[in-house]
Amino acid sequence: MRLSVIIPVYNERATIREILRQVRAVGLADEIIVVDDGSTDGTREILQEEARNGDIRVIFYERNMGKGAAVRTGIAHATGDILLIQDADLEYDPRDYPQLIRPIQEGRAAVVYGSRFLGPRKAMLFWHMIGNKFLTMVTNLLYDAILSDMETGYKVFRADVIRNIPLRARGFEFEPEITAKVLKRGYRIFEVPISYYGREFKEGKKIRPLRDGLKALWTLIKYRFTD
Repeated sequence: MRLSVIIPVYNERATIREILRQVRAVGLADEIIVVDDGSTDGTREILQEEARNGDIRVIFYERNMGKGAAVRTGIAHATGDILLIQDADLEYDPRDYPQLIRPIQEGRAAVVYGSRFLGPRKAMLFWHMIGNKFLTMVTNLLYDAILSDMETGYKVFRADVIRNIPLRARGFEFEPEITAKVLKRGYRIFEVPISYYGREFKEGKKIRPLRDGLKALWTLIKYRFTD
């Protein structure tokens, strides 16, 4: 099964070369699609250089549209049998790819999430952790699931599953939207432990806990009753 790795990027000049190096080093990606979400810090220029190697495909947005929009574009252009979403920072380790894709390769699952709460992790911010656990609990209550980490950045899909789900999110609400719609369609999400190296806001973390948390909560409630 061919693996497509989708990397949404926004102003990650300090980490983009390294994450691409790590993805390449694992040697499992048959296709690497990078969607630059209107970066203004020099990331675009680095990606133009990296693209000359011929082993990645880069799509550029002229203005910032949000992570969800970038992921949707990556999905639309991916050609693999398995689609894996990889953040452009260094919080998630591509060396976890084998255990992330194995349940799909073996036909045991159609959707796999990497859980930050099941594996070793560098301590995340306390309130960030509380917010994640609260949103995961709401997900489990609304959709009759037993997830430990709904907001994880490592989400892996069999291609035919993700392509048949209409997605509308433009920002970070992509995470609860895709989770809600996957669960509503009867797919049970397989979780595996992953390593996590959380970064702080001074290091470039972009999610805004209160605003994005409220938006995620509304998204979970909304899609419980509509599609």
